[in-house]
Amino acid sequence: MENKWNDTELPATDDLAQRIYTSRLLGVERQLIMHGGGNASVKTTHTNILGDCRAVIYVKASGADMAVVGQEGYVGLELDYLKRLSTLDNLSDEDMINEIRTHVLDYRCPNPSLETLMHVFIPYKYVDHTHPDAILTLTNQANADAHIRNALGSDVVVLNYITPGFKLAKAVYKALSGSPHCRAIVLMYHGLITFGESAKESYDLTIELVRRAKKYIERFSVNAMSTTTVEMARLRYNKIAPIVRGLLSLKTEDSYHRVILNHLSGEDVLTFVESERGREVALTPPITTDYLVRTKAFPLWIENPDFDNIGQQLSEAILNYKDQYEAYVNRHKMQDGLSAFDPLPRVIFIPGIGAICAGKDAGSAGIASDITEQSVVVKGAIASMGTYRAIEESEVFTMEYRHYQHAKVGARVEPPMCGHVALVTGAAGAIGSAICRELLENGCCVAVTDLPGEALDRLVEELSSLYYKRVLGVSMDVTDTHSVGQAFAKTVDVWGGVDLVIPNAGIAMVSMLENMSLETFRRVERVNIDGTLTVLSEAARLFRLQGSGGDIVLVSTKNVFAPGAGFGAYSATKAAAHQLARIASLELASIDVRVNMVSPDAVFSDGSRKSGLWKEIGPDRMKARGLDEKGLEDYYVSRNLLKASIKAKHVARAVLFFATRQTPTTGATIPVDGGLPDATPR
Repeated sequence: MENKWNDTELPATDDLAQRIYTSRLLGVERQLIMHGGGNASVKTTHTNILGDCRAVIYVKASGADMAVVGQEGYVGLELDYLKRLSTLDNLSDEDMINEIRTHVLDYRCPNPSLETLMHVFIPYKYVDHTHPDAILTLTNQANADAHIRNALGSDVVVLNYITPGFKLAKAVYKALSGSPHCRAIVLMYHGLITFGESAKESYDLTIELVRRAKKYIERFSVNAMSTTTVEMARLRYNKIAPIVRGLLSLKTEDSYHRVILNHLSGEDVLTFVESERGREVALTPPITTDYLVRTKAFPLWIENPDFDNIGQQLSEAILNYKDQYEAYVNRHKMQDGLSAFDPLPRVIFIPGIGAICAGKDAGSAGIASDITEQSVVVKGAIASMGTYRAIEESEVFTMEYRHYQHAKVGARVEPPMCGHVALVTGAAGAIGSAICRELLENGCCVAVTDLPGEALDRLVEELSSLYYKRVLGVSMDVTDTHSVGQAFAKTVDVWGGVDLVIPNAGIAMVSMLENMSLETFRRVERVNIDGTLTVLSEAARLFRLQGSGGDIVLVSTKNVFAPGAGFGAYSATKAAAHQLARIASLELASIDVRVNMVSPDAVFSDGSRKSGLWKEIGPDRMKARGLDEKGLEDYYVSRNLLKASIKAKHVARAVLFFATRQTPTTGATIPVDGGLPDATPR
C-alpha cells in the first residue's frame, strides 16, 4: 500500500480542493474502496448570498466514485444545525434524510451520504471512511478484537456492527467523547474511519493502518495452488455460460429481462473454490453490507459439477436458490406487501470454473465481479487465520432492502436493449456501423465484427470511446465457419451469450449475365449466401443452447423484389440469403427465435463512412446516367414515392423495431426505401 501524497500536486489553500485531492488518492486504491463505496468530508466555512460566513461541512454524495470525484460530487450542508442532532436519542431514516436535505447549501445537489451525520459528529476537520480488504479481514472473524489490537494497536477504537445512519453516527460520537486519545475507529464488518486537522494527516493514517493490517495478515498466509488452469476454466465457462445466462433471464410477456455475465478465473478464485473450506466460507453473508445492492445476500454454489451434463444440474440449483431466497425474504420482511427483488443469484461459484457474476448490464456485471473478487481475497485470508464470523442475517436483509442504499445506485428507466447482446456482421460498412450505433444508444452490448483491417479498427475505437465496456471488436470472415464460431465464442467469453444477430455482411458486383464468370459469381455467393448460412447456423445452435429465445434481423435489399439489370450476382445471392432467413423463421419459432428482414435501397453512407456496395456499383451507375455522385443520390431520391433520402440510420431504426419486439412478428420484411411499388414485399 503506497503512500501517494505529493506536495507539488496539493492545492494550496482551498479546503474542499484538498479534500478532493486526498479522496482521489484513496479512491484509486481498489484495496480501499470500490464502486461508489467509502466516504470523505471536510469542515470549513461558506459565505452566503447575504455575506454571512457560516460553518459548513462538505460530504461526498451517495454513490459518487471517490476515484474521480470533483466538486460536484460533494454536498455542502449547514454544520452547526446538524451538529445539534447529536442531542437526539432517535431519528428515523425518513426524518434524518429530511433534516439533511433541508439543510443543504444548494437544492440541486445529489443525495447526501447515508453516513452524513457520522461525519458531522466527528469533531475533526477532515474525515475519511474506507472499506479496506485488510481491515475487513481482521473484523470478519472470531477473535477479531485480539487481531485488531495486535495489528493496529490500542489507540484504535473498535465498534461492533451498527446499522449505518443515525444510530451509527451516535455510537461514533459517544465513542470519541469517551476516548480522547483515539487515533481511528474500526467498524466491525464495515471498515475504517480516520480523521485529522489536515487532509494529509487523515490520509497518512489510513495508509499507515492498512499497511500494518496487511503486514499482520501476511504472517498467516498459506501457499496454495489450483489444480485447474486458467485456460481450462475459460473453456469450461464458454460451454456453460449461455446455459447460465438463459436460466438467469426472466421471461416477460413479449421479451426477456436479460443479464450480462462476467467470469472470474484468476488463480485466487480458482484456488478458493477448490479449497477444503471454500463452500463453507463462500456461502456466508457478505464481508460488508455496503455492496449488497450489487451482489445479493448470498451466492449460489454448484457442488461437484458434472461438466458433461451440467445443464440439468444448473437448472435444479437455480430453482433451489430461488426457494432459499424467498424463504430468506419471508423470514425478515417486516410488513406485508413488501416488493421482493427477483430471486435469482448474482454470483455463482463453480469448482473448476471459478465464479460467474451477473448484472443487468455490463457495468453492473463488472461491479459484481470486482466485489466478488474482493470477497474471495478477504474470506480466503480469514480461512487461513481462523473462522469467518458473519454479520447477522437480519442486518444483511435490512441493508439489502433499505431504500436509501438503492438510491445511491441510481433509479433510472432502463433503455430497451439493456442486458442484451448483439452480434453484427459487416459492421465496418455504412449500414453496419449505423446499426451498431443505434443498438449501443439503446443500451445493447455489441460485438462489432468484420474482416480485420483499418476500417474495423477505426470503428471499434470510435464506438469504444463512447460506449466503453459495451463494445467488442472481433475480426470475422463470414465465409469461414471456424472464424464465425470463434467470433461467437469470443462474444460468449466476454458477455456470456448472444441475443440478437444481424447478418449484414455482403458484397456486390456489376456484370451482365453473358459476361459473368462462374468464379466471380461464386465469390459473391460465398459471402452473400454461404456467409449468411454460416451465421444463421451458428446463431441457431447458440440460441437453442441458451434457451431464452433470440432475434435475427437480416439486412436484405430491395433487389430481392425488384432486381436490376447488370446486377444479377448481387440480386440472386441476396434473394437466396433472404429465403434462408425466411426458412430460419419457420425452423426457430418453436424456441422463440424471431427472424425478420429489413430491405433498404440506395444507402450511400453513414456520415463520412462510405458504403462499400456503392463504391463498387456507383461509378457504373453514374457513367450510365451521366451523373456525378451528388446527381446519382438525387436520382435515387426522386424515384421513390416519398422523395426521401435513405440514410443508414433509417435502416438501423428498422432493425431496432424488430429487435425490441414491438409486435409479435417473425418472417416479415420492412422496406426502407422511401416507397418503391415494384419492390414491395409480396
